[in-house]
Amino acid sequence: MRQVILLLLILNSIAVFSQIKQDQVKVVMENMRIQELAWNNADIAGFMKYYWKSDSLKFIGSKGITYGWQKTYDNYVKGYPTKEAMGLLTFTIKEATQLSVTSIYVIGQWELKKDKPVGGYFTLLWKKIKGQWVIVADHTS
Repeated sequence: MRQVILLLLILNSIAVFSQIKQDQVKVVMENMRIQELAWNNADIAGFMKYYWKSDSLKFIGSKGITYGWQKTYDNYVKGYPTKEAMGLLTFTIKEATQLSVTSIYVIGQWELKKDKPVGGYFTLLWKKIKGQWVIVADHTS
């Protein structure tokens, strides 16, 4: 009987942890939806709200690695100086996996609808830092 109760407690703990993981992935997906809205309103600062405001942030793109929140922000402002240049952003999530209680891995596709549409793929590492989910590494191609 004790073994049955112990087994039930273990199974219940697994189910609760699984639900917590699903809830955390939903939070990150909502953050990404808010990023789309900010971008589509030409609000780069709002888009950058979910990037780790640290010199340790890594953005990997076609020109190599950029380190730091400010440098990443400056590159976005330089590369997308107007609402027309920014276009309309759409994310399509291919996979979102919680690796631990403080990290989520997201793979997806991005598309900018504008005069000359562009798009590609991204891999994001989200970490929970000081109670907030933020992107600590972004590899976008």
